[in-house]
Amino acid sequence: MYRISVCRRGMARIIVEVCQNHKGDRAILSEMIAAAKDAGADIVKGQVIFSSDLVPRERFESGIVETNGVQKAIQRPFGVEQARLSALDLAEDDYRFFVEECRRVGVAPMLAVFSRSRIPLTASLPWAEGEKMAKVPSYDCASFPMLKELATAFDRLIVSTGATFDDEIRKAAEILRSSRKPYALLHCVTSYPNTLAMANLSRIKWLRQFAPQVGWSDHTLVERDGIQAAKVAIMLGADYIERHFTILPAGDTKDGPVSITPELLRELAHFNRMSRDGQKAAVEKDIPDWRLMLGSQDRPMTWVEMLNRDYYRGRFGSRVGSGWVQNWDDRQVA
Repeated sequence: MYRISVCRRGMARIIVEVCQNHKGDRAILSEMIAAAKDAGADIVKGQVIFSSDLVPRERFESGIVETNGVQKAIQRPFGVEQARLSALDLAEDDYRFFVEECRRVGVAPMLAVFSRSRIPLTASLPWAEGEKMAKVPSYDCASFPMLKELATAFDRLIVSTGATFDDEIRKAAEILRSSRKPYALLHCVTSYPNTLAMANLSRIKWLRQFAPQVGWSDHTLVERDGIQAAKVAIMLGADYIERHFTILPAGDTKDGPVSITPELLRELAHFNRMSRDGQKAAVEKDIPDWRLMLGSQDRPMTWVEMLNRDYYRGRFGSRVGSGWVQNWDDRQVA
């Protein structure tokens, strides 16, 4: 019998990720922020992504498949991806609007930064004093120069650790501790979507040795799995829960299938307010096979995660002169 040994430290903070479910439309973005606040989100997270920061890389034009059929690199042609992203671009002023609108409705804003060259812009937005909060995507957990720059520019960092090797997580934690800024590490499985059996939620407990706060960034398929993994992570004592969020039909956006609706967010927030005993009773009743999600603290990455790491790590960079500086490069970007 599994015993819940992660001590409870109060309610989790629920982060909803609007990603590009706004479709590049400020009006939709505004509706999403209001809906998230109304349904119980503590933090609304956006992504500072510019299609002009997409790095051309030859091996992903056609992908790489060995003669034995083993895939070594995914296929994601640069032109197609840049065209898709450019239709979703927000202007610099839209990011100012995002921060102001979150503050206006009473929810904390947070932004994920995908390129080191965008750190100054993101830090210059109209944040409340002492409340500059940045998210580090999984694929940049091991981008150590970027971590140092973000820790200097922001008051708090939330770092996802998906598709990151254990020694890289240890090094990232050392950098974050030395910054003397508040930070959290989130367990994440970088398959889109991942299954409940792939969740390995025991990893949350493993991360506690490296961070004062930990959590779970959830990419399970909403139509199939609902918010089961998020509930179990809360029951296990996660300090943060992150889920993609949408107010549009699931099929309208690329991230729609892994995005929860306001109704599901409201249900998650209600569960979060329950006592620990109440949460456990509800999970045992409604998710009797929840232990399937525990997995292993030292689980290996799947082949799909390794393929995604190969593509997404280095997907965005900083244009310097006629070349590119990657987020993990020691070279200056400004």
